[in-house]
Amino acid sequence: MSPAPTPLGVAVIGHSFMGKAHSNAWRNVAAFYPDVPPVDRRVLVGRDAARVGEAARQFGWEETQTDWRRVLERDDIQVVDVCTPGHLHYEIALAALQAGKHVLVEKPLSNSTSEAERLVEAAASARARGVQSMVGFNYRRVPALALARSLLADGRVGEVREIRAAYLQDWLADEQAPMTWRLRREQAGSGVLGDLGSHVVDLLRFLTADDISWVEGHLATFVPTRPGADGPEQVTVDDAAWALLGLTGGAVASVEVSRMAFGRKNGLRLELYGSRGSLTFDLERLNELWVDTGDGGTRVLVTEPHHPYLDAWWPPGHVLGWDHTFTTQAAEFLHAIGTGTAPTPSFEDGLAVQRVLDAVERAAADRHETIPAS
Repeated sequence: MSPAPTPLGVAVIGHSFMGKAHSNAWRNVAAFYPDVPPVDRRVLVGRDAARVGEAARQFGWEETQTDWRRVLERDDIQVVDVCTPGHLHYEIALAALQAGKHVLVEKPLSNSTSEAERLVEAAASARARGVQSMVGFNYRRVPALALARSLLADGRVGEVREIRAAYLQDWLADEQAPMTWRLRREQAGSGVLGDLGSHVVDLLRFLTADDISWVEGHLATFVPTRPGADGPEQVTVDDAAWALLGLTGGAVASVEVSRMAFGRKNGLRLELYGSRGSLTFDLERLNELWVDTGDGGTRVLVTEPHHPYLDAWWPPGHVLGWDHTFTTQAAEFLHAIGTGTAPTPSFEDGLAVQRVLDAVERAAADRHETIPAS
């Protein structure tokens, strides 16, 4: 018998919202995807020793560290998963690639196009040495959206002409909601445009297999100050954003993103209208895809074994949740590492998204004139 493969040592940097989601994925990935390379959950990293220690106990990590640089020096760490605020993505991901670690970075790839371009160069150099990298756009792993991509590629709705996309949340609708790093440009890069808009732009590219060729944009900050630790603090990012995006295939997409929409907790809705039909998806009903090919429309419950990703999970009709997308994401990254193939979404995909976000900001600043996206 051949010896069992040596597990890959994983370090997750960041232990809050995304760190929790990714920790859950690393804990479960081998149980549902037994054919991927095995992993050991070695290190959880956070700045506060007490807080990261409690998180490590909760999520099942072997040990903790407060300095991510120390993690990169270790020979028993092969995978680095970056779940920090956006302003730290560039420095950590670049150093990890240079140290020969496989790197998964939460979206967006970075806070600027120039940083994203450098990361793409570093990723290409690392890939030549067998080191893989990926951006964490987890909604690509929603089975209904993966099915939508397949139906579009098969021409089921014809030529896509119009797309309506809205990603709405309400956690900042209260004017007394406290200040957070997500409202500081120096940490977040941008506001809801980068936070939720990055998901929308990536999904438009993923679903249609088209790039974005031009943009028009408008940004708004409805609440200019928020309660901070030392009194009112200036909000330096956008609360809501609107854009028109032209796709290289000829379709035009209208996009709205907001964290000020009362009653919408995590409302991502996509409507794609083609020459022979349409597709509609709502994240708050993430197991469903509405397909209309001229017969009044059909609700497809995407839980059958032949649907994307479902063979790893439950019997037909047993729905999946938001957290499952992260487990599948970890599995696909491990599969890429194990087979030596480049995973998607790549750092190049992350750069393409960043260029569109930057173009929307420029269009908004230039009195909404149409600005080339590339």
